[in-house]
Amino acid sequence: MAMKSSRNLWRYFGSAALGAAAILFSIPPAAAQQQESTPATQGQQKPQPELRSGPSLESAFNHMYRLKFADASAEITAYQTLHPDDALGKATEAAAYLFEEFEQKGVLSSAFFLNDKRFLGGVEGSPESNRNPKFLEANRQARALAQARLKTYPRDADSLLVLAMADGMESNYDAMIEKKQLASLSMLKQADAEATKVLSIDPKAQDAYVSLGSANYIIGCLPGYKKAFVWFGGVHGDKQRGIEQMQSAASGGHFLKPFAKIMLALAHEREHQYREASVLLAELHKEFPENPHFGAEMAIAEKAAGGQ
Repeated sequence: MAMKSSRNLWRYFGSAALGAAAILFSIPPAAAQQQESTPATQGQQKPQPELRSGPSLESAFNHMYRLKFADASAEITAYQTLHPDDALGKATEAAAYLFEEFEQKGVLSSAFFLNDKRFLGGVEGSPESNRNPKFLEANRQARALAQARLKTYPRDADSLLVLAMADGMESNYDAMIEKKQLASLSMLKQADAEATKVLSIDPKAQDAYVSLGSANYIIGCLPGYKKAFVWFGGVHGDKQRGIEQMQSAASGGHFLKPFAKIMLALAHEREHQYREASVLLAELHKEFPENPHFGAEMAIAEKAAGGQ
């Protein structure tokens, strides 16, 4: 995979940011490669990458959270030039495309999240006008690179996390952008299985909880008849469990830690827990002052908290 120095902590978009979530957005690697348990591979370890300096995916994500998408793109391109076979680089590129689209359409805001019609129905506009081919292609390439590595290292936590991210982001994309609910549920089931597997290998991969938590929460918000439909399709939802999973990612995640805080704050607002939301938004505003949305959302949450 990629350099140990920039990915040591990179341990699940989406799914969701929302139905959303996938966010959107990211992935920390295993601290050390697990040995394979089968006799044929026993004792075989993933070669340790050399320490290298240069462009980092951590910087790319910081640019995204500051809404500096051109800077994020430049950082990702430079990273991919040095590490063309790293699935994480492609997953980060896909995350950047999706995060920018969510930003343009106001998805990660209380105005969207607290409006049931928009939150549960997707963005305005037709699927054709909203289609994002750059995201889809980058996501496809990330998935292909991860699958290729897993043929040699079936328990590679980084590659499994990339798959969970790719499927989680595409689930969010299908639900929120192209409004393909059935396709979204199919991707969600895959992402759930992949995130569960990577967490069984590396419990520190808390970023995996972003997609699981957001999906659990969003499905838990569906009206009864829709919830029964997704249960019939084998997808369960639990709002409280989703909040707990997002809390894990918000406290122990890495690249997706800020995104988990965004999702968790918005979930708190839907549950009328405005004080909890304002604390998270204040942390984000302090860390990323260039992003005007965090300050604006913090003011909204603080005003609502004062009225309680």
